[in-house]
Amino acid sequence: MPDSSVRPTDLRLAELMAALSIATDLGMGQPMEFAMSTCIIAVRLGEAAGLSDTELRDAYYEALLRYIGCNADTYWAASIFGDELALRADFAKIDSGDNLRVLRLMLHYMREANAGANPLQMVQAVAQGFAQAPQLATSFFPGHCEVAQRLATRLGFPQSFVQTVGQIYARWDGKGIPALKGEAISTAMLVAALAQDAVTFYHLGGVEAATAMARQRRGGAHSPRLVDLFCARAEQLFAGFDTEPTWQTVLAIEPGPQRTLNETELDNACEAMADFADIKSPYFLHHSRRVADLAASAAQRCGLPAGDVKLIRRAGYLHDIGKVGISAGVWSKTEPLNDREWEKVRLHPYYTERVLARPSELARIGALAALHHERLDGSGYFRGLTATSLPLATRILAAANTYCALTELRPHRPARSADEAAGELKHEVRAGRLDGDIVNAVLAAAGHRAPPVKHAIVAGLSEREVEVLRLLARGHTMKEIAAELIISFKTVDRHIQNIYTKINVSTRAAATLFAMENNLLA
Repeated sequence: MPDSSVRPTDLRLAELMAALSIATDLGMGQPMEFAMSTCIIAVRLGEAAGLSDTELRDAYYEALLRYIGCNADTYWAASIFGDELALRADFAKIDSGDNLRVLRLMLHYMREANAGANPLQMVQAVAQGFAQAPQLATSFFPGHCEVAQRLATRLGFPQSFVQTVGQIYARWDGKGIPALKGEAISTAMLVAALAQDAVTFYHLGGVEAATAMARQRRGGAHSPRLVDLFCARAEQLFAGFDTEPTWQTVLAIEPGPQRTLNETELDNACEAMADFADIKSPYFLHHSRRVADLAASAAQRCGLPAGDVKLIRRAGYLHDIGKVGISAGVWSKTEPLNDREWEKVRLHPYYTERVLARPSELARIGALAALHHERLDGSGYFRGLTATSLPLATRILAAANTYCALTELRPHRPARSADEAAGELKHEVRAGRLDGDIVNAVLAAAGHRAPPVKHAIVAGLSEREVEVLRLLARGHTMKEIAAELIISFKTVDRHIQNIYTKINVSTRAAATLFAMENNLLA
């Protein structure tokens, strides 16, 4: 039999990386599709500059993924500057070589982070912040570069790109990190860096603002040759920029051959993206992997088809990718969240859905992943759905996520023991928020002694639907099924229609074969 792990998916690498770029936008405090907009300008500028095919492809992906290491050490940054997302958004507008402006910006955010402190406390906080500032150059920015390179390697990029993504803070004048200078910096990086600043200033004041920035930073942050070329062709480079559909344009301009992922490559990429999300806080490390493994194991115990188990595992990996759009300062709070902070937290499943909204292969994962905080009684978020709108896979993911989170340390509470977590899940069942059968499956998958699932939950069939399917497969008429189960003829008809829809058949014969294939006739 052919190896299903190398079976191609319908997902292009460019599509997956474009989706990931939306997550990096969120993590950098930028509007969604900022990196994709940068990608368009980078490719146009790279073509005008005569980049080789390899350099142009590296520039394309560098523009999309320049900040895939951006979540590293954000916990530390937030402890000094408060809202690191707002800081990053403001930092993107200034020249990193202008030390005075950089220091003023840092001072502003230190004061904001300690608003309400008395004068002495404020002075102490600012002094402590500046005492730690050297770590930005020795650990913080280099850490982003190293994390970016490791993730790029895991995502299957060639060495030329891995090298390029490790130069994300390099400057033409050699005053960046790493301390490369001039042509020693990858051409792809030089193009992507200029394109990013150009897009930032285009949004602030159009082509005029973008070209003024480029001239001001010529020979400093950016290559003089590229700046001169950009300024000469800025109008053409930005032609149609405000009207073209960004997603479609980015996919259409991908340089070189289009690479489609196979099943294993997609799984590996989802795992790498899980780590990208979880490194946001030391309290989240390994969380998404745990949820993915536990949810997939519970799904197998419920008798779900292999395709559904695979979908649930991938949703487990990616369910928290929206957390990157919330400041690490919120995730690290030891005291109760205020209303404003809680509203931010409630946004992270929405962000997950938006990151994974395109294309359809990812949208299927995102639609499930975004519902991991929903509850049967409608008390969950972000949609507030109730039981009738929460399919089996959603219930599994929600229970698995709850169990994993409870058994992990959080800044506001210690980790619960396995037994304590099991008790809390059972309490959620009694309160009508989690599904009892699903909780039993999750607890059994986690190693607890739990009642067996009443029947193999296949294709989302309820226990009553399995009973109807058994009788239908053995040749009973609808009238006989109604008499056997003491329900109305109309109810039997509704159950059969639901069964056919769930297992994707339209005849008794096909339904019978399905029951045989899934051992439902015992």
